[in-house]
Amino acid sequence: RLIVRFTNKVIIAQVAYATIEGDKIVCDARSSELPRYGIKAGLTNYPASYAVGLLLARRLNQKYGLDETYTGVEAVDGEEYFVEKEGERGAFYCVLDTGLSKTSSGARIFGVLKGAVDGGLDIPHSSKRFPGYNMESGDYDAGAHRARILGAHVGSYMQTLLDEDEDAYKRQFAVYKKEGIMPDMIEEMYTKAHAAIRADPVASAKKEKPDDYKPKSYKRQRMSLQQRKGRVAQQKDAFLALH
Repeated sequence: RLIVRFTNKVIIAQVAYATIEGDKIVCDARSSELPRYGIKAGLTNYPASYAVGLLLARRLNQKYGLDETYTGVEAVDGEEYFVEKEGERGAFYCVLDTGLSKTSSGARIFGVLKGAVDGGLDIPHSSKRFPGYNMESGDYDAGAHRARILGAHVGSYMQTLLDEDEDAYKRQFAVYKKEGIMPDMIEEMYTKAHAAIRADPVASAKKEKPDDYKPKSYKRQRMSLQQRKGRVAQQKDAFLALH
């Protein structure tokens, strides 16, 4: 299963399989890794969702030696894409696990799905839930989906606030401003990030904890017998003083 979960600060995508003992994680990717690839702001939006899906797919394919056989869509075009078998080994197959996430058309969870498919995973899907699909006419506008993947809507809104309400811009896009990201730089940022993900999808090594490391504890320290007796005596004195 391709498991996708959203928190307030991070997007988590995992491929797992079920056993009697519980789920076994095969591969994991998170939006907290994206700053390493040049995406330093907007880590929970639709473009970030696509990047997480792409990162997961490339990392998983590399793990099983399928990265050169199933390259997926190297240049984002938004077109509907299905992986086809090449050679003796088929593409890695999984199904989307949405959990309690909303599955309305254009939802971020389908950004992760599209990124994973473009990264070379075989996942059953339809374009009916992608941005750009018109439910009335039944037509799918791949260009509109491409624009959403590359953050055109983010750049447009940034420019609108910059022109009309600079205070709101500074408040809502404070991280973008801090990182020096301007509206006309959004598409290039995501394009470069996709290339960087394909070039090196391997997870960075975890930092080793020092020998004297102690995890934070928010529990109240246990008092000794002498301390407890002293506390009771203080409470008695305070009570008698009031009466």
